[in-house]
Amino acid sequence: MRLFGPIILLTLGLTGGAFAQDATPGTQSPGKEPSTVERDIKGQAGRDVRILVLTNIKADCTSGPLPTVRLVTPPVNGKITVRRVKLNATNMKQCLSLEVPALVAFYRAPGDFEGADSAVLEIRPAEGTPQLRRITINVTKSGAGQSI
Repeated sequence: MRLFGPIILLTLGLTGGAFAQDATPGTQSPGKEPSTVERDIKGQAGRDVRILVLTNIKADCTSGPLPTVRLVTPPVNGKITVRRVKLNATNMKQCLSLEVPALVAFYRAPGDFEGADSAVLEIRPAEGTPQLRRITINVTKSGAGQSI
């Protein structure tokens, strides 16, 4: 059964997102090094910042196996957690409406932190080439720059 790509990868920031689909379908070659994708995300200290959404949608609009996510380099100042959720989507490729499982990664910095933090996650789909995601999170203090 052919997939759109081995996996559909979404990277979403606090205020919006970009859709990135792995353009190299196929199986993983033994010993092949993962490619690296870099992303910059903005967020507020003390709040969850959505940094990554992962799902696998097959050509028949059903879900395939979810990837494995490994924290290669943890952030210095914050914490990353991954949650399993249901993703509802409409008008994605030929799928007019679907509900599939997904993994969502969140970053959270302490409330008093301000500055840049980064992490590297390894995404290993069931089929296809693994990918490293180097994510830089630019954190502002909660309420910084807000007028009353």
